[in-house]
Amino acid sequence: MSDSILIIDFGSQVTQLIARRLREAGVYTEILPCTTDVEKISAAAPNGIILSGGPNSVALADTPRAPQIVFDLGVPVLGICYGQQTMCAQLGGRVEPGTSREFGRAALNIAAPCSLFEGFWQVGGQHTVWMSHGDHVAKLPDGFTVVATSAGAPFAAVADESRHYYGVQFHPEVVHTQNGADLLARFALGICGCTGSWSMASYRSRAIGAIRQQVGDAKVICGLSGGVDSSVAAVLIHEAIGAQLTCVFVDHGLLRAGEAEEVVRLFGDHYNIPLIHKDASDLFLGRLQGVSDPEEKRKIIGASFIEVFDDEASKIKDVQFLAQGTLYPDVIESISAAGGSAVTIKSHHNVGGLPDDMALDLVEPLRELFKDEVRELGRELGLPESLVGRHPFPGPGLAIRIPGDITVEKLDILRAADAVYLDEIRKAGLYDDIWQAFAVLLPVKSVGVMGDARSYEYVCALRAVTSSDGMTADSYAFSHAFLSRAATRIVNEVRGVNRVVYDVTSKPPGTIEWE
Repeated sequence: MSDSILIIDFGSQVTQLIARRLREAGVYTEILPCTTDVEKISAAAPNGIILSGGPNSVALADTPRAPQIVFDLGVPVLGICYGQQTMCAQLGGRVEPGTSREFGRAALNIAAPCSLFEGFWQVGGQHTVWMSHGDHVAKLPDGFTVVATSAGAPFAAVADESRHYYGVQFHPEVVHTQNGADLLARFALGICGCTGSWSMASYRSRAIGAIRQQVGDAKVICGLSGGVDSSVAAVLIHEAIGAQLTCVFVDHGLLRAGEAEEVVRLFGDHYNIPLIHKDASDLFLGRLQGVSDPEEKRKIIGASFIEVFDDEASKIKDVQFLAQGTLYPDVIESISAAGGSAVTIKSHHNVGGLPDDMALDLVEPLRELFKDEVRELGRELGLPESLVGRHPFPGPGLAIRIPGDITVEKLDILRAADAVYLDEIRKAGLYDDIWQAFAVLLPVKSVGVMGDARSYEYVCALRAVTSSDGMTADSYAFSHAFLSRAATRIVNEVRGVNRVVYDVTSKPPGTIEWE
């Protein structure tokens, strides 16, 4: 795609944030692992290239390096952390293991003017940035000058203005770096000459055309979960091909209160999309009986979903395509895992996989988008805000919000407590301020006194986090009055719970999903 930035990924857990910041500036951005072949990088024809951070050491001989074509294309290059180090090493400089490491916030001192800082950082200024490095550049390649320093990095930012090569030891993509988003936007728009014309309206039009070209007059089947991703994918595909699309909604009995009914009402009645509603809750709950391990739950749910979906799909004649709500982070994770450039933190939530005998081609119209971009596309398509703005909900549903074994009784208790919690959040006008909020039914019981009698019932934990990107998060700072009100309602209205606690754990940079 023309007018784009290409990111070469060396395995940083926050590489996706670089792309997010550039997308926010209206610049289409693609991430490729550092093992990508030269032809694919050349074919991308980017306006500029960014080299990401990574967990390895450039001081070691067998660690990844940037493909030489990065420096042969004649486009601007920005190296971040590991990317800065390998760029300097490959161009004739030297990287050494650091005698003092820098992790966390650091003071950046602007030592010289630089095009990369134009408009927001001036010489002599000091700014807060986020560092995460042990090694550092010890000798610069010819043509480079130092433009910023920090206590632990004498070459915290370097530049070769004649070739438009820049390197920063800090991470401008994380929110902790002051003006970090401005720096990335300046590189893409000011130095690389991107126009900033990436928008959901243009994406919608292009995606509809691509779906029609791919599908033709064939039939498509889509697994509809009721979540944002599959819902937006279904409506987008329906707009492109109409009645050629059939959606299959497999109800595994692990949804929140009222969600199954909402899916049927919205897609079957409002959008008139052909919809098959399969209630398979007895099958799922039977297979989950006595299972405590969360990863085993995921595998059982994933495999059972595919089995039920495949059975329903086989009843529809002449289907040639399977639609999925695959997002760009899913694509990146799969590519990185295959290329070995990223560190795996946890197994992916889509653990079932497709059966070998499901001979269908994939339609994945969201595979270039991040989660918040999918929401924006949903609004562009006219989906109701109650769906588009819904908090993320994992595929395994309430199964992983009930530590230990799952029973119908526990599911009923959790649904009721979760519904009260979210109702209080909405009444307080806080729902849109929170990235994700949910209740967890803990595998412990507490002795309490309710009225004139002792009770021995479950403890319910409440969790809420704020995030701008879903990659990093902090616990939401509810007032004591709110927590007291929510806890009182849950204890009074939900039989089976006599104690409520609030989890204030934050989500560190780099983790993929908050559950």
